[in-house]
Amino acid sequence: MTAAGTRDGAMRLGLLPPFSADTVGNPVYLRELVQAIEEAGAESFWAVEHILVAEDYEPRYPYSEDGRMPGGGAALMPDPLQLLAFVGAHTERLRLGTSVVVATQHPALILAKAVATLDVLSAGRVELGVGMGWQIEEYRAVNVPYEGKGRRLDETIDAMRACWSPNPLSYTGTTVSFERVRVDPKPAQPGGVPIVVGGSSAAAARRTGARGDGWFPYVVSPAEVAEGIATIRETAEAAGRDPAAIDITVWPGSWDFSRGTDPALLAELGALGVDRIVFAAHEAGGTDVDTLAGFVARMRGVLDSVS
Repeated sequence: MTAAGTRDGAMRLGLLPPFSADTVGNPVYLRELVQAIEEAGAESFWAVEHILVAEDYEPRYPYSEDGRMPGGGAALMPDPLQLLAFVGAHTERLRLGTSVVVATQHPALILAKAVATLDVLSAGRVELGVGMGWQIEEYRAVNVPYEGKGRRLDETIDAMRACWSPNPLSYTGTTVSFERVRVDPKPAQPGGVPIVVGGSSAAAARRTGARGDGWFPYVVSPAEVAEGIATIRETAEAAGRDPAAIDITVWPGSWDFSRGTDPALLAELGALGVDRIVFAAHEAGGTDVDTLAGFVARMRGVLDSVS
């Protein structure tokens, strides 16, 4: 990883797949897709999570103008870790990322064990993007308090890192605690699975600087990315952390898919030191395997030219 706002070499390329029954819900399509995009130059594949989506949710979805999630009732979101296990079994190099796991809705030890297992079986290819979600109804359905979710996320991150440290291990927090236990397996990656903080808010940038290995904002302008990077650097230094440990991933696209592939925009992000650009499959203009593989190859060329 490079320092927040610095980069060695060209920006890496990740892909958010289409989320529908005939794409990520189709094992033949999914296998062909991930093998094709790996060959075309994709570095990473990203899965999303919502355990459920309420018919009438509060508060509004924070990343679209109308406050509604894209895709509506047609969207299909499989369990992200099981989806990535499938992808890992059919590829050799693709990094396997979550964007994001709603970590506050999972018991920290169970999530830590599942992620470590995936990392071992994928030979160390996992990046765990974490967030808090926003649906009150989702929290109620899984019997987790909506209030205090920021503290819960901080403690979940810290507790997972404790689980990936040598046994016996202990952690004491207000939402999770354990003393002198063994948790196995340990991740294949030295130091544990990188934890990427998802979200475009100032709070997400501060959390990244304080305890994250990476930051992944969505639908953001270069000015917003620059502000977030400055916050990360300041917070990391205040916490005695080295900003060189922090990676910057951005999905710059808009929900109408009108701007995320603009070379001028990508060049601005590259100049800020962004390490990875993630594109959404629908930015390709089609979801068939050949179209997406061609899109990845084309955007790989664009990133090479503007980095």
